[in-house]
Amino acid sequence: MRAFLSATVSLAALVFVQGGVLVQDAPACPDPHGVHAYAHPESCNLFFLCTNGTLTIEQCENGLLFDGKGAVHNHCNYHWAVHCGERKADLTPISTPGCEYQFGLYPDGPDCSVHYIKCAHGEPLPQQCEPGLVYDEKIHGCNWPDLLIEKCNPEAVVGFKCPTKVPSNSPAAKFWPYPRFAVPGDCHRLITCVNGFPRLISCGDGKVFDETTLTCEEPELVAHCGGNHLRK
Repeated sequence: MRAFLSATVSLAALVFVQGGVLVQDAPACPDPHGVHAYAHPESCNLFFLCTNGTLTIEQCENGLLFDGKGAVHNHCNYHWAVHCGERKADLTPISTPGCEYQFGLYPDGPDCSVHYIKCAHGEPLPQQCEPGLVYDEKIHGCNWPDLLIEKCNPEAVVGFKCPTKVPSNSPAAKFWPYPRFAVPGDCHRLITCVNGFPRLISCGDGKVFDETTLTCEEPELVAHCGGNHLRK
């Protein structure tokens, strides 16, 4: 972090242009090879870009700010994800139909939904959450429906109703109070109940769900979910 800040200060002292204009008399970039971005000392909307030793000053698109790690578009991140510190940010929206800012994430309506809108260059692009998740405006991303119980019905989203109890000798009982259940016809996911509400969980890491042990295993260990059934 210290190296990042010192590079920012040394560049900022000799930069006086705005809006992506080439800096003609700037000193050599800290690293003359590759592409490197550095924060502007005063503006969160601007940043310095070194491309193989050539220095320019760039501006984030509307709805985005610079934080040194943003990857939404041109080194910039969504404004709600950036901590600007002492740098000032202009958050004036440039709106188009369906998009408050030119870049942003938005719910597709006031109700519980597995869909949301991703705006890029002012164009609203419909997106869909992973199965079992719904869009959560508070975190600007998809979330478990039981965490939005005020407007979501987890049973309707997941398509499963958690039992109030399970047989003591059943595999599901081993995981109580978070019993597990198989998803018919799905080798890659399982349902677990949290506080009485279902959550659809993915095995991940190339593993498949064993209905006998209710655990995720290597494909070769689960007869009906062998190599021919791996997700493509």
